[in-house]
Amino acid sequence: MSAGTPFVPPVADYAFLYREAFGRDIVASASGGALSADDAVEIIAGAGEFAAEVLAPLDQVGDRVGARLEDGVVRLPDGFADAYRALVDAGWVSATAPESAGGDGLPQSVGAGLGEIWNASNAAFALCWMLGAGAIHALDAAASDELRETYLTKLVSGEWTGTMNLTEPEAGTDLGAIRTTATPRDDGSWSISGQKIFITWGDHDVADNIVHLVLARTPDAPDGAKGLSLFVAPRTLVNADGTLGERNRIATVAIEHKLGIHGSPTCVLSYEDATGYLVGELHGGLAGMFVMMNSARVGMGHQAAGISERAYQGAAAYAADRLQGRVLGRPAGATIAEHPDVRRILRSMSSRIFAMRALSVFVGDLFDRAEGDADVLRMAELFVPILKGWASEEALGVTSDGIQVFGGMGFIEETGAAQHYRDARIVPIYEGTTAIQSNDLVGRKVLRDGGVTVSRLFDDIDETVRALQDSEGEVAARTAERLGRALDAARRATDALQGFADAPRHAYAVSVPYLMLLGILAGGWMHALAVVAVGAHAAAVEEDAARLTDADFYGAHHLSRVHALAETVAAGEIV
Repeated sequence: MSAGTPFVPPVADYAFLYREAFGRDIVASASGGALSADDAVEIIAGAGEFAAEVLAPLDQVGDRVGARLEDGVVRLPDGFADAYRALVDAGWVSATAPESAGGDGLPQSVGAGLGEIWNASNAAFALCWMLGAGAIHALDAAASDELRETYLTKLVSGEWTGTMNLTEPEAGTDLGAIRTTATPRDDGSWSISGQKIFITWGDHDVADNIVHLVLARTPDAPDGAKGLSLFVAPRTLVNADGTLGERNRIATVAIEHKLGIHGSPTCVLSYEDATGYLVGELHGGLAGMFVMMNSARVGMGHQAAGISERAYQGAAAYAADRLQGRVLGRPAGATIAEHPDVRRILRSMSSRIFAMRALSVFVGDLFDRAEGDADVLRMAELFVPILKGWASEEALGVTSDGIQVFGGMGFIEETGAAQHYRDARIVPIYEGTTAIQSNDLVGRKVLRDGGVTVSRLFDDIDETVRALQDSEGEVAARTAERLGRALDAARRATDALQGFADAPRHAYAVSVPYLMLLGILAGGWMHALAVVAVGAHAAAVEEDAARLTDADFYGAHHLSRVHALAETVAAGEIV
């Protein structure tokens, strides 16, 4: 966002998504009537106000000053500690924690809105909240009563923060190569030794303690990922009475100097006979850590939407004020927002952001509905790599477009436009690169079940096409025709992919194009659902025209990419 442009939370979009877009009040459905869409809108509005007042002013400060390692301690820029305490005191940490962990248990569809808002206002700061949420889910799923009482309660209250310790110098994507060791002690604790790198919020001065979740290999463990176990290793040891004791033997060796998210301390941590405690079953660490990883992967979809929204708001505000050149077909004095190509860029940005936002809410709603329904859970899990991979790649395009709207001024750091592109560049990399997401999608989610789940998805989209055909209006008709043709292309691409089941190099060579195809198709589906919902209005509301225009634009400019990607998928590996 350009310097001085305030962050405006997209409350109206969330009101539409919670109340209308999916044909019901999804918040009431998820909460058993304890909350309604109206309640959720109030929550989103309150979060937006907090984010605009407390977090957004620190966004450029964090980028310029960054995290600093001083005398072995990581210091965050002035204001970060106060902002974190305000976040905790306002109840935003416990809000999304499940009730089983002692939290408020807000539906995940509402959590999607909160995730976007925190990331839009300050993506570097939001990572602390996101990792804490992931650690809560992991411990809630697998921790003993003692660990829950000692560590989970403090994470839920926000008094302590959490991290994910996977990566090592020789073990990035290949977790089976992890060499950090955990050796049992007589008192039931474990001695952990090794080095972890790229640990987001691995050290800081905003909370009293940090709960590290660490993957390590125990003596005589099987080789590879099956030999890994999960441990809690606190930065500061906890006494029997719950008070903080001495510092654990975990040292911050360095912090990384990164392209973006400078306000997020990315640390190299050295464990030297550090004290840890087993979480869950011995050698079952990867299953426990995947709970946190999946939470983070969905969170990356929220981060992609948030950074993109911030970039869009800055670009739109700049274009509305900037005078440059005579505008074709407009009177003298028109701003660059009226240039045909600038209008195209801005509409391209807004249409992709709505698709990300709506899909994030939709995936949250799937998880809200998944308990006790295996088919819904499989659909939710199908969408995890799609949301993470597609949205993160789209964020690069949106934030790059934001710079383009600014022109030369976008290349100048003072405007803030470049920061969003730099911040977004990591999103397709961490928590599993786009290729990792696409390999998961193709191998585990499509080929393994013979395409059953993705076929159910296509049937659901078909229902929306039929609903569009029954709706009135030119946009509905065009959207039905475009979405129907894109769906046919997606089915052909899926058939081609399944034809590669016995030639896996062909399937994995085109797994990223296939993921992007499904992501773009899902984005078009979200717009189509919006068109159906708008058509059901008894009376037009102010935002309806913009939603129809966004859907029309997305269908012409983005959904059309599905056809080219389908041809790419069918080609397989070309050598």
